[in-house]
Amino acid sequence: MAKKVTKKIKLQIPAGKATPAPPVGTVLGPVGINLQEFCTKYNDATRDKMGDILPVEISVYEDRTFDFVVKTPPTSFLIKKYAKIKSGAARGSTENVGTLTKDQIKEIAEIKLPDLNAYTVDEAMKIVEGTAINMGIKVE
Repeated sequence: MAKKVTKKIKLQIPAGKATPAPPVGTVLGPVGINLQEFCTKYNDATRDKMGDILPVEISVYEDRTFDFVVKTPPTSFLIKKYAKIKSGAARGSTENVGTLTKDQIKEIAEIKLPDLNAYTVDEAMKIVEGTAINMGIKVE
């Protein structure tokens, strides 16, 4: 019989840098899983993506074991990385803080495709482009 999931937890942690200290420890400590084991497994699984912030979905079971699924980096994080900016515009689409080319939008869309509600790269590009425009990024 399959193990029963008691809790699902979603976190965003820098790749390869999970530690039992807050915020990871304060969220996972109360559910009773082994923090050091989680940190070691997460860091090993994300070592190749150092520098990125990765969402992770943790399933905690009745016997205090766990599984986790690492998702692709948030779209806004990738847009800021490709546009080489610290943050998006304060006023969104009315203010311009950077530019991206269609090729860069396509690269981001290809990275995000597994986690987006889109079937093709063209559909994913529209989603990424909308996010970029709302962040104050001009798309050329």
